[in-house]
Amino acid sequence: MQGKKIHQESLFIQFQLSDYVPADNFYRRLKSLLDLDFLYPTTLKYYGKEGQKSIDPVVFMKLMLVGYLENINSDRRIVISSGMRMDILYFLGYDLGQELPWHSTLSRTRKLFGEETFLELFKQVLKLCINNGMISGKRQAVDSALIPANAAKQSMVERIVMEDASVFSRELNDNIEDDPAKPKEPKSDNDEGPKNKDVAPTNQTHFSPSDPDARLTTKPGKPMRLYYRSQMSVDTASHCITYIQAFKGNEADNSSLPVILPQIAGNMADHAIQVEEILADTGYSSGKAIRALTANGMKGYIPAPGTYKSSREGEGFIYDDNYDRYTCIMGVHLPFKRIESAYNEPTVFKKIYESSISDCKNCPFKDICANKKGFKKLVDSADKPLYEYMQRRVESPRGKQMMSLRSSTVEPVFGSLINYTSLDRINTKGLKQANKCMLMAAAAYNIKKLLKCKFGPLIAAPIPAIGGLKGLFNQLFMQFIGYKQQHAVNFLTSF
Repeated sequence: MQGKKIHQESLFIQFQLSDYVPADNFYRRLKSLLDLDFLYPTTLKYYGKEGQKSIDPVVFMKLMLVGYLENINSDRRIVISSGMRMDILYFLGYDLGQELPWHSTLSRTRKLFGEETFLELFKQVLKLCINNGMISGKRQAVDSALIPANAAKQSMVERIVMEDASVFSRELNDNIEDDPAKPKEPKSDNDEGPKNKDVAPTNQTHFSPSDPDARLTTKPGKPMRLYYRSQMSVDTASHCITYIQAFKGNEADNSSLPVILPQIAGNMADHAIQVEEILADTGYSSGKAIRALTANGMKGYIPAPGTYKSSREGEGFIYDDNYDRYTCIMGVHLPFKRIESAYNEPTVFKKIYESSISDCKNCPFKDICANKKGFKKLVDSADKPLYEYMQRRVESPRGKQMMSLRSSTVEPVFGSLINYTSLDRINTKGLKQANKCMLMAAAAYNIKKLLKCKFGPLIAAPIPAIGGLKGLFNQLFMQFIGYKQQHAVNFLTSF
């Protein structure tokens, strides 16, 4: 007799999610390792005592981590992807068929929680890495990367800036003195001021209304657009991230370093670790940055900028340290005259050396050496002794080794953050929100390294739950095959 299969779904199925998530699964390991209960007391201040219950803070933060661990830069996709994965549902504490939070809740809660909440999560993961012996902490490599902001250059509008307070005061007095009964003359179209729609935008003249903190900038190999700058330090012993923070895109590295150093030292001091050495590229070089290293009890390896001139002998000028002056090949002295602040950098000072007009008057090289006023002017950094000290360190055998170590440490980490932990673009608005994104990306990166160190290499994720009973059957079948293979091995090795 011919058989015919009639499908009828079972009304009741005995199923427990934890039984189908392997013991060596990534998210099962993470669930047992990462305790986020500290979020309950730290986020209590953001909620009232009445009204509907919010999303569980632990569930929210776990969903945020899932986004960065899975390289998903969309709240909607985080929720959809999590609902199709048994291991992620187990990590979140949800069962099959249990509805996950709405994606807009993630965005609202991210804005609600302060930066300190995300920083605390990062520090909790950092603590786990230190407790597992992954971080030495004594030597840190520092670097930065431009991360595209969630705003377009084409959307920038012109700033309306009051040039001088006296203008405002004068206009206010004029309005008060006007006769209120006197009719006002209507403004003509020409009174609106010039319309410079074709003028190229700059940070001084334009800003983005949707994200005022984003800054227009570029670097070699990068297009001109709105960015945030991510500053990061990496432990050279383990390549774990020990510090990360968002800065405005046009903020120079050398001005950021004095801000970064105390925070790096603080993160390590929480675990009784003293940071001894900082490795950075030439963008971090400045007198202020070198002084900040000394103030924080650190030694650095930072090459001098390309514009820095250690010696003037190639130009025909020899420096005399005893008299603090230069002497040209014709024997004319250029004594130290004064100190000036650098253009657009009031905290950067230059030492000015100048000859006299009478000394250069009859010089045969006057036309090619002296300026239009008839004398020679040389400009040195007021922090030249600091640059010289740092350059000697960099050019030493150990310094060359440190520079090679820096590039092989921090640059690959930034590559991993951008390509594999969803930091290729900031999907929020504002500097504080961008900082939250960077902290979460760094925490996710450290978690991957932590689990690999503690449990060994990671394995592929299990079959997604979207397959229903078919997916469960496939998973059980693979487990059965593995059991049979292991049983056969035990049988053969028993002889």
